[in-house]
Amino acid sequence: MIQNPILKGFCPDPSIIRAGEDYYIATSTFEWWPGVRLFHSKDLQHWEQIPSPLRRESQLNLVGDPASGGVWAPCLSYDGERFFLLYTDVKTKKGRYYNTHNYLIHTADIHGEWSEPVYLNSIGFDPSLFHDTNGKKYLINMVNGFKGVLAQELDENFKPVGEQRKIYSGTELGYTEGPHMYHIGKWYYLIVAEGGTGYEHCVTMARSESLWGPYETAPNNPILTSDQNDAHALQKCGHADLVETSEGEWYMVHLCSRPLNGEKWCTLGRETAIQKMIWDQEGWIHLKSGGRYAGLTAETPTGLSEVPLEDEENGFYDDFDSKILHVRYSSPRADYSLFADCTARPGYLRLRGQESLNSLHHVSLLAVRQQRISCTAQTELEFEPRSPEQLAGLCYMYDAMNFYILGKTVNEEGGAILTLIKSDDGVITDEMEPVPVPAAGAVGLRVEVSEDGTQAVFSYHVENENWRRAGDSLTTKILTDEHCRGFTGACFGLYAHDMMGMAATADFEYFCVETREGERP
Repeated sequence: MIQNPILKGFCPDPSIIRAGEDYYIATSTFEWWPGVRLFHSKDLQHWEQIPSPLRRESQLNLVGDPASGGVWAPCLSYDGERFFLLYTDVKTKKGRYYNTHNYLIHTADIHGEWSEPVYLNSIGFDPSLFHDTNGKKYLINMVNGFKGVLAQELDENFKPVGEQRKIYSGTELGYTEGPHMYHIGKWYYLIVAEGGTGYEHCVTMARSESLWGPYETAPNNPILTSDQNDAHALQKCGHADLVETSEGEWYMVHLCSRPLNGEKWCTLGRETAIQKMIWDQEGWIHLKSGGRYAGLTAETPTGLSEVPLEDEENGFYDDFDSKILHVRYSSPRADYSLFADCTARPGYLRLRGQESLNSLHHVSLLAVRQQRISCTAQTELEFEPRSPEQLAGLCYMYDAMNFYILGKTVNEEGGAILTLIKSDDGVITDEMEPVPVPAAGAVGLRVEVSEDGTQAVFSYHVENENWRRAGDSLTTKILTDEHCRGFTGACFGLYAHDMMGMAATADFEYFCVETREGERP
């Protein structure tokens, strides 16, 4: 059996394809660089991350984008020769008129470089590309304000041409978004996310004998949602995509969340799960397990042998011996190569301090997403600050307004100290009395997340001393989707800022995130 979620921690809005015997999933990254996470699998249950497609500023400029803005709901597709990716860059997400710019890129090698973007429109978000059986390509687009789904043909240069027509208005569930279209047999099938991306989230299906409609909604709608009465069930299930295996079996990948201990706290954000599907005699698709609630497990595909890949779920360790940073790293809004370097001091990561973490522009933070409810992140830092406006350390954060930092700085008298700060919706407080530390030499920094995921404890050590606790136990609630009203997830990161001259550097000897055994899937 496949255990859900298949992509743990901050991997929402999945789009899936099969290319021969290979499967690929693209997920949203929002304000994090590089844009869009890509994952590869041979068996639909073991997944490894491969290089992101949006790695050049000419493809994506996120500087200034709001928290949980940026790249929304990518659509990955394949026409047998080329891979295509549609994505939205959300510049504003408040008021009547969102600024949502939609683009298309393509490549012949999904592991290689992708093209420069083709601008499509800014009328809504979550665009998808539909490859019809006659070779034509269509842009499937929701409308800002959740006013329905549009279709428009694309020309040979992938530019919209001809009439743009509304083909589906959605159902009474509302918040119609995330459209994907499929031509199977005589039917054009449309699946959309509805109910909002919270606990009422679901998947709606409709069909028509013409691409242009009219579309009939599935009689058993929604075809997928969550059992909100079961504290251990996957929640927020919706925003789905379908794939057919080489054996003719069908699977649906979808967004989900795992609240902590029955509380509506999701530190891991929105994740990706998979369900096995079957078609009925009337030509509608259903969960093979029955009903409409997403399952914690799914049947393994027929004819596909298990192919274990790099298992990123069981922890992460980087000793910075490679000159190239690991594919799992992300940074807020800007390319981390602008401030992170593994060559200046071999065996160390060097960060050049820039703006503080609450900036929406140039922040020196190198992070990995939290993937287990209970885990420990740890590093060793060498940093010699000269001003209280310089700080470097270990960060546990959700976004620019909500985070914890255990870092080294100096006090007003110039003495080196450790400080633990919290930012709760932008209100910054000190969570312990400053701790004097040596001006030079290494300082170990650690954060441990409790077994139930609700508490975080920071600690430190200097030279050969034992670990010492830093401050009291701290709530993780401020790092949840619900508290932050966001769409991402908690991350652990290495951080530095320098408000004096944006040139002070901090060296990190290693970075590891260890998971704990025994937690529920």
